[in-house]
Amino acid sequence: MGAALRKLDKTLVLVGLMGCGKSSVGKRLAARLGVGFVDTDDEIVQAAGMPIPEIFQRLGEPAFRDGEAKVISRLLEGAPGVMATGGGAFMAPMVRAEIERVGISVWLRADLDTLWERVRGKSGRPLLETENPKNVLAELMAARYPQYAAADIVIDSHMDNSHETVVDDIMRALAGFNAVKDTEKDTDK
Repeated sequence: MGAALRKLDKTLVLVGLMGCGKSSVGKRLAARLGVGFVDTDDEIVQAAGMPIPEIFQRLGEPAFRDGEAKVISRLLEGAPGVMATGGGAFMAPMVRAEIERVGISVWLRADLDTLWERVRGKSGRPLLETENPKNVLAELMAARYPQYAAADIVIDSHMDNSHETVVDDIMRALAGFNAVKDTEKDTDK
């Protein structure tokens, strides 16, 4: 890897829908880079003292999103590392702006069949607790993918990719992203 990857100077923020691999890939990416990893869902649960489905049930989604934004902002103030966010976090303009200001956003893009295969039958996904969860997932894709497309880096995650392959893809993209940033800095002189 090039010199651009020797020291991470901004937090890498993984965004995307549930099931795209943010947590699994994030842990491996952090280990590869020798930095810390944090999952914002875990931090929200710790801060609220209750699991996410209970937060949704007792306080509602707006309260959850408000707490999520506060947790992300607090975590972005820490040392550079790798952060996995909840699927809806990047939808908030203030969260996107904060990530853009101090981090590098990485969208793990996946198709509906890949996402569905990874999330079906798993509990703890309040947005999918409906009569037709696959349809809800498709609707979330339609609503969120245009916002996710604003990410600095886009990486495809699909059933044929191992988590290590996705990490390799991120590392290559990050090297190119950092090289572009370094070049831009040099031309400003």
